[in-house]
Amino acid sequence: MSKKKGFIVRAEVRQQILDRLKNEGIPVVKLAEEHGIHPSTIYNWLGGQATGAASTLEMAKLRRENQLLKEIIGHLALTS
Repeated sequence: MSKKKGFIVRAEVRQQILDRLKNEGIPVVKLAEEHGIHPSTIYNWLGGQATGAASTLEMAKLRRENQLLKEIIGHLALTS
């Protein structure tokens, strides 16, 4: 469990938040708001997972960017 200013986040919830960030690319700020925690808490969790490869946050940003580019290309292909 993580404890921040008297607020405890269960390990299961923490993992769910990190999984949603990684797999769905949901912004940290939105996840923090949904769960009533400060965004820096999530960033601290992410920092603890760094392994030398691209961080979870970087991967989520790249996934969102990739999805946006796919949508733009699809739109351009349909309007051409």
